[in-house]
Amino acid sequence: MEKVVQLFISFLHNVKQTSENTQMSYQRDLKKMVAYLETQNVKEVSQITVTHLNAYILYLEREGFASSTVSRNIASIKAFFQYLVNQGYVSEDISQVLKAPKIEKKIPEVLSQEDVVLLLEQPNGKSPKALRDKAMLELLYATGIRVTELITLTLDDVNMKLGYINCKDKHKERIIPFGNEAKGALTNYLEKARNQLVGENKESNLLFTNCFGGLMSRQGFWKIIKAYAKKAGINSEITPHTLRHSFAAHLVKNGADLHSVQEMLGHSDISTTQVYAQLNSNRLREVYKKAHPRG
Repeated sequence: MEKVVQLFISFLHNVKQTSENTQMSYQRDLKKMVAYLETQNVKEVSQITVTHLNAYILYLEREGFASSTVSRNIASIKAFFQYLVNQGYVSEDISQVLKAPKIEKKIPEVLSQEDVVLLLEQPNGKSPKALRDKAMLELLYATGIRVTELITLTLDDVNMKLGYINCKDKHKERIIPFGNEAKGALTNYLEKARNQLVGENKESNLLFTNCFGGLMSRQGFWKIIKAYAKKAGINSEITPHTLRHSFAAHLVKNGADLHSVQEMLGHSDISTTQVYAQLNSNRLREVYKKAHPRG
């Protein structure tokens, strides 16, 4: 069964051209399912029944996995079975009976505007690394792009004159403006630091590189953010997505319409963006309760 899972992952990579993160997620989920099924003496995909699948989902729930994790596992199983049917391994898609549990939308963690300023002020040196880090943090908060999008930006994706970036993924591209603070940090980086970081890799078209002139990793950038957060004395847990959430929440708080924020974030569904309006509504309710004499 593991061999068929590996063929499915290769199909995702070579034919569907899904992201590496997606492939790793599917592989992890399906490997866990295979391990469970083998304890039930199920060795081949053709032996899997609806009862086996339902029992596996109940097993995940009993083990205390979050609803979001169970839902992701179900999505992985359904994608796998669609592949099995298309490739002729099984005659019908029995995974369709699986129902994902209802997931409560989590309110994202955001930084206050004061904490964002504190964070962005931390890379204040003149070394190439400090200038790069400053530009990356400023651009991340200015545009709300994902970390993967940030580290894969090229020089051609940035229009310094008009102040926008062209952010592309496999399905679409979006134009996102940035302001004067980000523009100033980018200018300093491009004029005083990038050539030194690129080193002998002169042909690189990456906007930002690691200290060896290559592609920076997501984990590497996460460590950078955490180090500057600690230096700034920010106690809240910061992830690479925190500045993206903060970008959106602060835009909505200051009057931006949801459709514009949706477009800049690249959300396909407006309901995903509405969580930031809810966040703002919760904040207003707290202010009211504290300030109103009958709150």
